[in-house]
Amino acid sequence: MSKTNKVEWNTIFTVSSILYTISGLFIAVVALKGFMIPNSFLDGGVTAISILVNKVFHIHISILLIVFNIPFLIIGYHKLGKTFIVQSLIAILIMATLMFFVNVPTVTNDKVLIAVFGGFLMGLGIGLVIRGGAVIDGLEIIAHYTTKRVAFTTSEIIMLFNSLVILGAAIEFGLETAMYSILVYYTAMKTSDYVVDGFEEFTALHIISKEHELIKSLIVNDFSKAITVYKGERGFLPGSFNIKHDVDIIMTVVTRLEIHRLKHEVSMIDNDAFFFVQSIKEVKGGIIKQSGLKT
Repeated sequence: MSKTNKVEWNTIFTVSSILYTISGLFIAVVALKGFMIPNSFLDGGVTAISILVNKVFHIHISILLIVFNIPFLIIGYHKLGKTFIVQSLIAILIMATLMFFVNVPTVTNDKVLIAVFGGFLMGLGIGLVIRGGAVIDGLEIIAHYTTKRVAFTTSEIIMLFNSLVILGAAIEFGLETAMYSILVYYTAMKTSDYVVDGFEEFTALHIISKEHELIKSLIVNDFSKAITVYKGERGFLPGSFNIKHDVDIIMTVVTRLEIHRLKHEVSMIDNDAFFFVQSIKEVKGGIIKQSGLKT
């Protein structure tokens, strides 16, 4: 085995990725067999198509999960890399095996509980598998591939696909089941977002102020946060367009729990300070975590 292949397999079979993936798969199986499948509730994507076809043609869902996902994995092989596709293939095969052999009793017959807790568990399972470096639903792959060729965003493609699935559920199982399936999908989506992106959602806070030196000191020394400074100009106001001043634009990364207090403290220094905030999907490196906060 070459050195490159050893690196790739070591990347796949790390302890953390295995734990995330196996945990996510077991939770997803509980969601499907204990909540969703017995009541014909769908969650979107390839899994939803598999449930729909299973109910109509009575083909075992394990077979459908593999058959429907394989084409997407083939498409994604050249687009997303060998390691990711191999991890996803392994995850899908394990999930199909668990769906075939593991018996999970129906947890409840209450439709609201099924929609909420089924969606939550499914989203938790999907999120953990993604944290492990794989996917168990090929829709994300095909959406990424198709967006390069048509004038639609990935989100629009996924929404169109899932709308057709929900329409199929409405025709086959009735409007009420389709409406509950929308609730399942929304709950699963939001839960997986929290698991993947983290409950401590990071935000980029930009501050423009004439008191930029004091604000730099406040953020770094009092809040123990790292900063990045852009050189800019302030002014250019209506009625005084030709008046401008050099200014440091201060950027720092904070959590949503920190942002209110930081903005309050900055306003105490300069009540006219200008803020703008941008959501961040992922941060890595640098000083992100707060090491200490003076009171």
